[in-house]
Amino acid sequence: MIGRISGGVALAMLLAATPAVAQDRDAGAAKSQRRVSITPYIELDQVLTWDSQSDDVLTYTSAAAGVDASVETQRVSVNISARYEHQFAYDKRSSDADVVTGLANAQVRVARGLSIDAGGIATRSRTDIRGAAPIFFGNNDRNVSNVYSAYIGPTLSTGRGPIGINASYLFGYTKVTQPNSTGVAPGSPSLDYFDDSTTQLATASVGFKSGTVAPFGATLSVGWTREDQGQLDGRFDGLYARGDVVQPLSGTFAVEGGVGYEKIKSSSRDPLVDAGGNPVLDRHGRFVTDPNSPRRIAYNTDGIYWDAGVLWRPSPRTTLEARVGRRYDSWTYTGSLSYAPRAGVGLQVGVYDDVETFGTQLQRGIRGLPKEFTATRDLLMQQFSGCTFGTTGGGATGGCLNSVFQSVSNATYRARGVDGVISLTRGSTSMGFGAGYATRKFYAPQSPGVVINGVSDDSYYAQFFYSRAIGARTSFSGDLFANYYDSGLAPGILSLGGTGSLSRSFGRLGTTASVGVYTFSQDGQNDQTQAQATLGARYQF
Repeated sequence: MIGRISGGVALAMLLAATPAVAQDRDAGAAKSQRRVSITPYIELDQVLTWDSQSDDVLTYTSAAAGVDASVETQRVSVNISARYEHQFAYDKRSSDADVVTGLANAQVRVARGLSIDAGGIATRSRTDIRGAAPIFFGNNDRNVSNVYSAYIGPTLSTGRGPIGINASYLFGYTKVTQPNSTGVAPGSPSLDYFDDSTTQLATASVGFKSGTVAPFGATLSVGWTREDQGQLDGRFDGLYARGDVVQPLSGTFAVEGGVGYEKIKSSSRDPLVDAGGNPVLDRHGRFVTDPNSPRRIAYNTDGIYWDAGVLWRPSPRTTLEARVGRRYDSWTYTGSLSYAPRAGVGLQVGVYDDVETFGTQLQRGIRGLPKEFTATRDLLMQQFSGCTFGTTGGGATGGCLNSVFQSVSNATYRARGVDGVISLTRGSTSMGFGAGYATRKFYAPQSPGVVINGVSDDSYYAQFFYSRAIGARTSFSGDLFANYYDSGLAPGILSLGGTGSLSRSFGRLGTTASVGVYTFSQDGQNDQTQAQATLGARYQF
């Protein structure tokens, strides 16, 4: 019963993150400017699973209800794919499960230059980077947690003459359920598994473009980030102010630079320990906070930082930016590339370097996903926890959350890496490819039982998606995955997998058959391979 309630709450949170789904305050909007598609459905699937290690063959039934919606009017823009699923297990070694998956974003334009933005995600993720690395997040998978996150806040864009003013405030909430069996060897140190957090982000900037007030462009900006965590009373505070200048050297090329001040402090309390000095865990496997512990500093920086680089924009379809600077007491490298040669085709690459937490990185990742995205009917896929591909190309190519979900930790960390996504939509064919590398260095107080301080982990990932309509009623889709996780706490894990689905529609009724196989291997342990097959039917209202 608790699982069903939490699943319902998660779905409600996802939908609540998209205000005014079916409302448009502008009654005089032209009919040609409206695009409304809302498709609720119910679905029944039978799933068969084979495990090579135990040679067990298990089966379970999945009953689901969901909605796919896209609304575009003069004042409202909404995209939702949300699904609640209950899995009925038939084997005593498995148990019933509730799964909520979905992605949502919305923008309500309240007045000229003022909007309310919202979004949310519900998905499943591996929890412990030392443990199992499943690709099919089905019934009773090891090292898997449910993840729910949503945000909402106003955005202002206005100005007077050549001066532009921008400001925004965002409030977010993130929840991760307790992990099931992680596959980590008995007796291994406990990690600080993330529980929940609230985040607040406020930004403001004022500036002018080059050629208006002066030959160069200039911007002054300030920002504030705050996260309050449920685990060990964790707290992350970040404050910054900076100025940026852009000097064009030609019609397509410019040099740019900025200097700023920032102050970041991360802290938490000690876990409660028993007589043997071991951390006390609650029934969910998380640390119990010592109420008498003082607040201890995990990460603290206070000072000036700078960066400089180039901006190249040879056409409206191509933008390249690259910067180098000094921040976090070391050299930093950031940049981006966007290329959209024609409608339906797009390439995006991003290089990042930030100090953040799981909650703040996930919120940033959700906001970076395309507004119009591809949702799949494949029950075996990593719904929204890997790469999500856009449907329109250009600036909505897609994005990957693999770097966020490589492990779920309560600690502050420095995240560096590169992500690249290519998407193509032509007629009835859609393709997408995403790949990246991410490395994180963790910061935690020197508290009893906390072993993650100073540890680094690395992740390499790639995903290929293909979908094609075969005639008017039949379609095929497939996915290939490759992930490699390497942690300073355990040997590296290689995870590979692929799925394929064939769908056939009969009016409102549609059927889908899917097969998939995945394997993961870790030094010192036996390889584990699993195959799954599903057969299901969906009725759309």
